[in-house]
Amino acid sequence: MFQNNRITQLFNIKYPIIQAGMIWASGWKLASSVSEVGGLGIIGAGSMYPHILEEHIKKCKAATSKPFAVNVPMLYPDIDKVIDIIIKEEVKIVFTSAGNPKTWTSHLQSYGIKVVHVVSSVKFGLKAEEAGVDAIVAEGFEAGGHNGRDETTTLTLLPMITKSVKIPVIAAGGIANGQAMLACMVLGADGVQVGTRFVASEEASSHINFKNEVIKAKEGDTKLTLKELAPVRLLKNKFYDDIQELYRQSPTKEQLADLLGRARAKKGMFEGDLDEGELEIGQISGLIDHILPAQQILENMLNEFNEAKEKIENL
Repeated sequence: MFQNNRITQLFNIKYPIIQAGMIWASGWKLASSVSEVGGLGIIGAGSMYPHILEEHIKKCKAATSKPFAVNVPMLYPDIDKVIDIIIKEEVKIVFTSAGNPKTWTSHLQSYGIKVVHVVSSVKFGLKAEEAGVDAIVAEGFEAGGHNGRDETTTLTLLPMITKSVKIPVIAAGGIANGQAMLACMVLGADGVQVGTRFVASEEASSHINFKNEVIKAKEGDTKLTLKELAPVRLLKNKFYDDIQELYRQSPTKEQLADLLGRARAKKGMFEGDLDEGELEIGQISGLIDHILPAQQILENMLNEFNEAKEKIENL
C-alpha cells in the first residue's frame, strides 16, 4: 500500500508510522515491537546514560532484524559518547532534536546513517534542509513534552512546511489514530510520528501510574508551561499547580528552574509519582482510553486509515 512512499523507502519499512523517541517511555521493548510489525521504532536516548543506551540498542537488535532508530537531543551532555555508540552499534537511522542539526548531520551521514531532525517552524525546517538532513519531523504544539515557542498547531504548521521544503516531511503532534494520519498525509506529510498513543502501550517503559493517568485524561487536562525555560506540555497535577502558584509571584527564571529541580520527569513518568513528578503528554491523551500492545495500536491505525480513505473516496 505504501510502496512508493518516500518515508517507507528512506527507512526501508513497511508503513510510514514512526513511534516517537520519548524520554522514560521508549526503550528497546517498545521500539523493537513497533519495528517488528512494520513501523519504525525509536529508542529515546534523552533519558539514558550512554552505557544504558548501548544496552538498549543491543537488546533491540536482538529482538528485531527490522530497522529502528535512536532519538538524540542535541543538548545531551554526553552527546559525543552517544554518537560514538550509535556508530559502533551500526544504528542506521538517527532522529535529532533540540539543537542545531548542522553539528552532527554530515558526520553521521558519513557512516551511512539517515538523519531526521525535529522542527516546530518553517524557519527551522528550512535550516534543517540546508543542513542536509534526510527528512524532518514537523511537530505541532499539541504534542507532549518540549515544544516550539511559536505554539503553531500541527494542521497549520504541516502545509506551510510541506510547501517550503523538498525533503520528506513527517507530521507529529496530536496524532493517535488513522483518521489523523490520513489528514496529515492529505496535507502533504509523507508519514506520521506518534508519541502519546504509544506511551499508553504495554511495552512502553513508563510507569503504570503514568499510563493510567494518560488514559484517564480528558480535554483540557494538559497545558503548555515553563516557556521561560523550555516550553513543555504537562498533565495537570500538584507539580503543575505549584508552577502556577509560583507564576502568581512573578518569578525569575532561576526560581522556576529551582522549582523544576533535577529528575522531575523521571520521578513522574518513570517512577510513577503523580503528585511531584513532571508528566509530559500530548493533548490527544483525551482521546485515548485503553492501554494496548504496540502491535494492536499500529494495526488499529492502519485499519482506521483505510476506512477513512475509503470514506473520502466515496464522497
